Amino acid sequence: MNAHLLTIGDELLIGQTTNTNAAWLGERLSRLGLEVERTVTVGDDPDRMREELDRSARRADLIVITGGLGPTHDDVTRDVVADYFEAPLQTDEAILDRIRRYYERRGRQMPASGPTLAQVPQGFETLENPVGAAVGLWHEATVEGQSRLVVILPGIPEEMKGIFSEAVQPRLEARDDVRGVHHRTLVTSGIGESSLQERLGDLVDTLPDDLRLAYLPSTDGVRLRLTTLNEKPDGAENQLDQLEASIRERAGEHVIGTGDVMLEEVLGDRLRATGTTIGSAESATGGLIGHRLTGVSGSSDYYDGSVVSYANRVKRDILGVEAETLDEFGAVSEPVAVQMAEGVRQVLGVDIGIATTGIAGPTGGTDEKPVGTVWLGYADAHRTRAIKRHFVEDRTLNKQLFATAALDLARRELASRSEEGEDWMPR
Repeated sequence: MNAHLLTIGDELLIGQTTNTNAAWLGERLSRLGLEVERTVTVGDDPDRMREELDRSARRADLIVITGGLGPTHDDVTRDVVADYFEAPLQTDEAILDRIRRYYERRGRQMPASGPTLAQVPQGFETLENPVGAAVGLWHEATVEGQSRLVVILPGIPEEMKGIFSEAVQPRLEARDDVRGVHHRTLVTSGIGESSLQERLGDLVDTLPDDLRLAYLPSTDGVRLRLTTLNEKPDGAENQLDQLEASIRERAGEHVIGTGDVMLEEVLGDRLRATGTTIGSAESATGGLIGHRLTGVSGSSDYYDGSVVSYANRVKRDILGVEAETLDEFGAVSEPVAVQMAEGVRQVLGVDIGIATTGIAGPTGGTDEKPVGTVWLGYADAHRTRAIKRHFVEDRTLNKQLFATAALDLARRELASRSEEGEDWMPR
């Protein structure tokens, strides 16, 4: 079964809103075994919408439309779909009552345009919205003698995801015409896409036709998606197990987990397991390390806090970085990174201190220290060190990459030191 995605909204075309719906739906549909053949964004123009809907209806087995289901004048998806499939809009009284109660529970009066949300094209099934007011729609139609499945979802990501997960996905999984595809995701850290590809070598070239490997890089690391078209569950799992084993053997310590696991979760689990506490001294990352660590539930077990030491004065007065060191080497340097890590460890009374000091950009770089340069500091009771890394020229990306690199440094140090014996870290 092939699928087309139509995402509706002027705000998507002009970049006012990032189109995350298409990416999320594409990934979900691919997991289910559908071939996502096309995705297109259309503005709030009925003629353009009808044109793209017609194009997809002539080619796609499944058409998923998001957006344009609200109550305002520019929400015209419902009207265009009703007209195209010659299915007059009708008010669903049960939905209207639910929408009325939706507003009442929030202490608000239903707006005059609210009943628009209860209009449903004749013959379309409604899909319950567990988050918001607008319902989703499901319809099986015939276009030029071919069976077509049409799914219409709200554009608000939380609502779209809720309806898809609870109502659409189970229906697709139950269909005989959806081919079984099995996926597994390996999460790596501390290695770039090119370096990881070098480590894996000719592995991709040796895979059978029904087994695939894809690289999914991000600022948090590179995820490896393993896919098999083997429809037999036992055979599929065996294929994925063998491929995972080969990847782990070649990538080594850089593989940190499977599925949706995050670097900060892996680090947190190791800290908790060893009864170790950590604190961060952040200059270039401006508190992003603390933000990521505290994004994990239960992180108070091991994370005590952060000193955001953006100014040299804070590095000196709070972290104890020596003025002479700053004058001689500059803030972005190995000795400063080391003293920051040692300083935050002492100030917060934690077992491990990590630090970042760098040049995020776009200004501030020199020939010796270009934009994207960062020094990462690490300190525990037995060892202090700093490593230098170079990244990109984009400020936002650099801050994210700096934070990821610092967290990975702590992960690798903790793993390395733990291998030396259970009592290496003071309790």
